[in-house]
Amino acid sequence: MDTDLHELLKSLRVWDPEVTTLPGFDPATAPDAPLPLFAAWLARAAAAGEREPHTMSLATTDEAGHPDVRIVMLHGADAAGWSFATHSDSRKGRQLAARPHAALAFYWPVLGRQVRVRGPVVTAPPEQARADLRVRSTGALAAALTGHQSEVLGSLGELAEASESAWERAGRDPSAEVPSWTLYRLRPDEVEFFQGDARRRHVRLRYRRAPDGWARELLWP
Repeated sequence: MDTDLHELLKSLRVWDPEVTTLPGFDPATAPDAPLPLFAAWLARAAAAGEREPHTMSLATTDEAGHPDVRIVMLHGADAAGWSFATHSDSRKGRQLAARPHAALAFYWPVLGRQVRVRGPVVTAPPEQARADLRVRSTGALAAALTGHQSEVLGSLGELAEASESAWERAGRDPSAEVPSWTLYRLRPDEVEFFQGDARRRHVRLRYRRAPDGWARELLWP
């Protein structure tokens, strides 16, 4: 089995030219702040056929300092920060309550691009969390109403029963309240843009928050 896994890994390619185009990136033309560049890169990834460019890895740490990571969806990005949402009593919600710092990572293989974001996390006002949930799909509301995220599940039958009830309520009451639903905002101290290069001369541009705006610097690949 280990041999099969090793051979599989050896056979896989990174940035296969049949499905990946590596565009150029000149850091000298980058804007003074990271948000406009992020918006442009996200739009470029979507236009290039990246199926879920708004998904990202969210890394947090627990009370003991042990790392944790999962894939979540970006709900917005503006001057207040990069936004995502979850239940406050979920595993990541509890971790953010204990250590309100996090890191995000976007990866768009169709362009060989990554964006990394790090910084403190704050909770948005409850009314903004409610508004966030109202604009999502019926399925998203049903999932939120199902609740119990990260708790131990007794059986798939138990999940099916709770989910059916939540779907029925979500369809009947699109404005149903979910008190634990929380909108979080990561206010970045650092944002790094990575552009892959076929000759491994990857371009890395890091923005660091400074008292008077943003400092920019190149990093070795």
